[in-house]
Amino acid sequence: MRAMKTRRRGELVRGASGSDIHIETIGPESAPPVVLIHGASGSTYDMTFRLAPALADAYRVYVVDRPGFGHSPRIKDESLTAQARVIREAIIEIETRVPIVLGQSYGGAVALEWALQSAHAAALVLVSSPSHDWETGHPLLHRTLTRPVIGWWLAEMINALTPNWIIDQQLAEVFAPDPVPEGYTDHFQPRNSISPRRHRMNARQRIALKGEMAAMSERYHALTLPIESLHGTADTIVPDTVHALPFDAKVESNTLTRLHGTGHMPHHIETDAVIAAVHRARARAGL
Repeated sequence: MRAMKTRRRGELVRGASGSDIHIETIGPESAPPVVLIHGASGSTYDMTFRLAPALADAYRVYVVDRPGFGHSPRIKDESLTAQARVIREAIIEIETRVPIVLGQSYGGAVALEWALQSAHAAALVLVSSPSHDWETGHPLLHRTLTRPVIGWWLAEMINALTPNWIIDQQLAEVFAPDPVPEGYTDHFQPRNSISPRRHRMNARQRIALKGEMAAMSERYHALTLPIESLHGTADTIVPDTVHALPFDAKVESNTLTRLHGTGHMPHHIETDAVIAAVHRARARAGL
């Protein structure tokens, strides 16, 4: 008999340091806990489209909005270090067990920082995650958005003047070469990603990420927990040759699954493969 799914939406949870994190919870209370962390410009609306419901028969799933995204308030410190800490603190308030932590794209970097900070992670599942520095510079748009005055005006103009067809085109580029799943655009509400304050914060975080990953990669020798990583070979946003393959070579506890021909969003395109990775992480962690 299929386990009953229970869901409570829109819960703001305050952690030990006083920061509030919006968490959506789905799945049986007795099932092993899994935390889902979205990527850049994302929110719970990404993870709740396909992955969270698919996991909810076998897991207690906690879907979080990173600080400043979705329904989570901003925090002054926007670093990976602070984000991992306040998300973990919020989860500890509502879940006494040690969870599996799954992060996609930028959320994978947050998950890595979580594990490096604390033993309060049973296993990691990294989906299209950055893990190392990269040679290319920062896009002009991000550099401009972070500038005083002109960045503020640019963010306001983008928000006010960008037509839906351009937003659809940008979303298609994120999924390429895979198609955007039917119904995803309405569920995800991509215009939320270009609200001026959030757009500028995302630009700051993506610029900071390059240096943060360079520093983080020097600490990977401390990672001994089970890690399952998945990466599309056609991902041009976070190329596997720059990130997943070097990470797999450096971290002995990592098992890499390369998804041939898949782009940056395998949690929507290869959902069964991601779920299988969560099952393997669970088994390896003895949950």
